[in-house]
Amino acid sequence: MNPRILLNKLVITAGYYPVVLLDGPRQSGKTTLARATFPDKAYVTLEPLDTREFARTDPRGFLSQYHRGAIIDEVQHAPDLLSYLQDEVDRDPTPGRFILTGSQNLAISQAVSQSLAGRSGILHLLPFSRKELAGFSNAPKDLFELLWTGGYPRIYDRSIPAQQWLADYVATYVQRDVRQILKVGDLNRFATFLRLCAAHTAQELRLSTLGADAGISHNTANAWLSVLESSFVCCRLPAWHRNINKQIVKAPKLHFFDTGLVCYLLGIKEPAQLRHHPLRGAVFETWVFTELYKHRIHQGDVPQLFHFRESRGIEVDFIEPQADRIRMVEAKSGETLGGDYFQALHALEALLIGRGARERIDKQLVYGGTEACVRSGVQVVPWNAL
Repeated sequence: MNPRILLNKLVITAGYYPVVLLDGPRQSGKTTLARATFPDKAYVTLEPLDTREFARTDPRGFLSQYHRGAIIDEVQHAPDLLSYLQDEVDRDPTPGRFILTGSQNLAISQAVSQSLAGRSGILHLLPFSRKELAGFSNAPKDLFELLWTGGYPRIYDRSIPAQQWLADYVATYVQRDVRQILKVGDLNRFATFLRLCAAHTAQELRLSTLGADAGISHNTANAWLSVLESSFVCCRLPAWHRNINKQIVKAPKLHFFDTGLVCYLLGIKEPAQLRHHPLRGAVFETWVFTELYKHRIHQGDVPQLFHFRESRGIEVDFIEPQADRIRMVEAKSGETLGGDYFQALHALEALLIGRGARERIDKQLVYGGTEACVRSGVQVVPWNAL
């Protein structure tokens, strides 16, 4: 197994709690990580219908097989099992007894909060980050090949062509997971909605427009998007306002968690096509988002990321406020630094200082080139050093 950054945090968390929930999108490597980290634990998956039915209809009998603990995979298929797991770990609260994995964040987190509050730690595993991919001999060396391929482990572990694997992934997700969660009758319409979401990555989210384009209502669009979020396909990046000005636009931005999936949904057939695609900048911005997000979440932290847009024109892709500083990050896919790349960072810094900000302001520009430098007080970070 290629080492995952989350491994150390998983071991530490299992030393604190009798139950650890490891969730994330399907095929992000959760099972592989859990089994490699705890090789002596019994393993059971709730994917087979007979095992799932056993866990649902006779949860006490199911758990009686695993007095010493176990890795229980795809636990979202039997959320009521967690209520019985509570009784089990109350009788024997040995840390690290049960490692649960799942791929529907909303359903699992609600069950955990109701049944295992104070008894469990929750961690999230997303597809490979750029740093994790460095361990693979077949990892892309070119920026646009990396964006086009994405970070799902099986593409690299088994050397499966990215477009083939992603096509199977989307078909499986649409035909199985969404059907189970939403009871969608018109899968073609949902597939259209999914592609439209990909076309809106790194853009401010307007649900009414998105719904109208897909031929569904605003409420349906919101419900479908919520399922995509709970399944770790995409997320809404909130606007950062800090009461600076009532004119600040507060609409969230939409970002996917994997740019390979975005490229597949956009119909981009090869990396060279992405290089000249009109959404190239948006795909790059989404990739920077995923790297910033993974950096935090794979350390067990809760990412505090926002975007900023003020109605008079100032836009900054990412804001990461901390106790004593504000980190501002711009993403530009171009390989050559242009003076306009820095304007938004300087403008927002001036706005914050003018309104009395006392935090240190760190300005960073991530771009498609390969040379690091400091320019006009901005740390310039090449894509391959992010």
